[in-house]
Amino acid sequence: MARDLLALLENFGLKGRLIEHNNKYIIYFKSFDEVTTVLNIIGAHRALLKMEDRYVVKSLKNDVNRKINFETANLDKTIQAALSQLEDIELIEKEKGLASLPESLREIAVLRKENPYASLKELGELLQPPISKSGVNHRMRRIKKIASEIGER
Repeated sequence: MARDLLALLENFGLKGRLIEHNNKYIIYFKSFDEVTTVLNIIGAHRALLKMEDRYVVKSLKNDVNRKINFETANLDKTIQAALSQLEDIELIEKEKGLASLPESLREIAVLRKENPYASLKELGELLQPPISKSGVNHRMRRIKKIASEIGER
């Protein structure tokens, strides 16, 4: 009977699988769409609605978790980069003084010290006139290079 049921369901384009467990045959489907189609065919509309409701809730939770994980990872990267930048600035300040830096680098170094948790974009927006995230990143790379040269001595 299970094989006949599988053949019947194939007429609806469904590819179920058949296993034997404890002397009973079980037909199962791997995809959500196939299961909901079977429930619809057999008239189990209440079970179909309940299953779809659970699927929507689960999908929503997964989307929220994925976005939170993404934001957390970005925040961690921003904080680690800011800490590294602050270390570079402190090294330059201790060894040479910030006054030794060109005006554009001194300006961004002071802003970083005043705003340790700001993103590069936010730092760029604080400048007068504002500069892009790319511009701030370029200045930070120049600061890192100067700090590296000091550290090599």
